[in-house]
Amino acid sequence: MQNSDFSIHNLPYGIFSTVANPAKRVGVAFEEDIIDLAVVQRVGLFVGIDLPEGIFERHCLNDFIALGKATTGKVRTILQTLLQGGKQELASLAGEVFVAQVTAQMHLPVQIGDYTDFYSSIEHATNTGTMFRDPANALFPNWKHLPVGYHGRASSIVVSGTNIMRPIGQTKADTDDLPTLQASKQMDFELELGFIIGKDTALGQRISTEEAESYIFGLVLFNDWSARDIQKWEYVPLGPFLGKNFGSSISAWIVPLEALEPFRLPTPIQDPSVLPYLTFEGLKNYDIHLEVVIQPEGSSENLVSKSNFKYMYWNMAQQLAHHTINGCNVRVGDMYASGTISGKSPDSYGSMLELAWKGTKPLQMSDGTTRSFLQDNDTIIMRGYCEKEGVRVGFGEVRGKVLPAQPFLKE
Repeated sequence: MQNSDFSIHNLPYGIFSTVANPAKRVGVAFEEDIIDLAVVQRVGLFVGIDLPEGIFERHCLNDFIALGKATTGKVRTILQTLLQGGKQELASLAGEVFVAQVTAQMHLPVQIGDYTDFYSSIEHATNTGTMFRDPANALFPNWKHLPVGYHGRASSIVVSGTNIMRPIGQTKADTDDLPTLQASKQMDFELELGFIIGKDTALGQRISTEEAESYIFGLVLFNDWSARDIQKWEYVPLGPFLGKNFGSSISAWIVPLEALEPFRLPTPIQDPSVLPYLTFEGLKNYDIHLEVVIQPEGSSENLVSKSNFKYMYWNMAQQLAHHTINGCNVRVGDMYASGTISGKSPDSYGSMLELAWKGTKPLQMSDGTTRSFLQDNDTIIMRGYCEKEGVRVGFGEVRGKVLPAQPFLKE
């Protein structure tokens, strides 16, 4: 199918179920369908691969990913070979192997043990520093020397399509003497990508920038929902807490790193020079087109941002090298988010905080309303894809609807 996110060049992995078969299992997205890998294995089409019995009948991808890239890469190669003749040829060999995506329920693709969020876009960091601090010194002194990050909450990461409730927390207006407990009035999204760890390390082991990509299984779209007013009051001195941990959303399909190989680009010039453990060789950024849409309840979509992953100042290899330089161990399924991806122009910013510039430049919606921050029942949709010389590799979408806050009752 022309212009499909899920072309033969992609073949991303996910976890799905159906009404007819409610068991969670592993699938691969191909065009508008899902290939049921459990069926492919049962009919013996994965020739020459030592796959554990029932590996594709698990409720998450962790055990499959842990087999290593030598094995998962062979699975992908065999699928590409089987699909060269089209869907009909594979169906003739495997029977009921295709499931229409519209009939499937998607689930969180991996069991996430730990989650780290970085702060790696120089445009985003400069914008926020300009708004909240001295514009002449928007970046903190350490920002260009290390990939800033923090350990986030893994339990509240949810799959695309899951609604997100507006959080309640402490906020304090600049004109007030004391904080109050209330629903956030400054609900926001953050346009990000996340990568998923593909193999374990031992405590004390480091991962170099040269080794990093062998530890990265694949990427997903990532919306790191944020409550800016809660975050502003709480984040000094230890960083985000209630302003972030109420929910993050990821796309249902994990695009394997191998599928992104044709779309490599140079990392932006890093000045001053980084310390030796953060140096790297080769093309470590990727040309991934990104967009964000706001859809008010009962209305049409409004495109509010068009950005690109290529802008990231700190690349994934550097992030992982820095994360493990102190011997921190990683495990299969751990997730690392890029941080907000903002480009150089105002229409490429990756958050409402920037797009509406701290509420001073509201965005116009097609239904006549405006947005400084997100309103109840707004749906946020993020999409991403790579395209070059007729080859398209896409991420699908990550979407979530903002639900009203539940009333707080003092016990």
